[in-house]
Amino acid sequence: MNIIIKSTNMELTPAIKDYAEKRISKAIVKYVTDAADLSIEVAKTTNHHKNGDVFMAETNVTTPLGTQYRAVSEKPDLYEAIDDVRDTLVRELNNSKDKKENLWRRSSRAIKKMVRKW
Repeated sequence: MNIIIKSTNMELTPAIKDYAEKRISKAIVKYVTDAADLSIEVAKTTNHHKNGDVFMAETNVTTPLGTQYRAVSEKPDLYEAIDDVRDTLVRELNNSKDKKENLWRRSSRAIKKMVRKW
C-alpha cells in the first residue's frame, strides 16, 4: 500500500506520522489490496484560534480499479480527528463491500430462478 502523509500549517512530527499511518492502514487493510494508494492530510485549520474545531484530518483511498473513497473530520484534538476519519473510512469501505456482495447474491438468485423454470 502506498501511503503519503502531508501536513498543512503545522509541523509533521514522527509521532503524528506514525500514529496516522498505523491507525488508518491497519483499519483498512482487510478492505483494500496492497496496490491501493492512501493519502493522509493532517492540518491546523487556522493559526489564530485557541479553541473549537482547530485540527483537520483528511484521507483519500484509491483502489487499483480506480474507485475512490474520501473522509474528512475536524475536531479540537488532532488524534480525535484521525480516529474519526478512520471510522468514517471503514464505514464507507464496508458499505461498498456489502453492496458488491449483495449484487453477487441477487444475480445468483436470478440465475437460480431461471434454471428452476426450465
